[in-house]
Amino acid sequence: MQYICKYQSPLGGITVSADGNSLTGLWFDGQKYFAATLPAAHEEKQLPVFDQTQRWLDCYFSGKNPGFTPPLGPEGSPFRQAVWEILLQIPYGETITYKDIAEEIARQQGKQTMSAQAIGGAVGHNPISIIIPCHRVVGSDGSLTGYAGGIPKKVGLLTLEQANMSGLFIPEK
Repeated sequence: MQYICKYQSPLGGITVSADGNSLTGLWFDGQKYFAATLPAAHEEKQLPVFDQTQRWLDCYFSGKNPGFTPPLGPEGSPFRQAVWEILLQIPYGETITYKDIAEEIARQQGKQTMSAQAIGGAVGHNPISIIIPCHRVVGSDGSLTGYAGGIPKKVGLLTLEQANMSGLFIPEK
């Protein structure tokens, strides 16, 4: 059984899901791929993992690095899992590029190259936004692209973390 709880952040409503022990999803309400991994049969219930997550989010949205991670259980292919593991290693307030991740995945898999587009797909389908910090991934040219929650939320999260935004830009449509 999957369970959900709601959280109100300064950037909008958030829906969190868990299997009872580990987080399986965290989405801004209405974002792209919203609740894509959440089965239709779920119930709203307060669980210890949600208490931990709410403490994490409270700390995070107060502008501090929470310093801990609630138990995570995102579902995805081995490739996506490997990408999400790299996302978890991006330090608070810092950014890396899709190209950086592609080079690391290629290295891990013993390949010469890896498609940055494949990396973008895995980053974009991250089911546990914010905690698995996909918002910290930027284009190699400094462009702020590819956040399922929307570019304004990506900018808001990076600003909250006091990330160095010099050299970063929002591409024109």
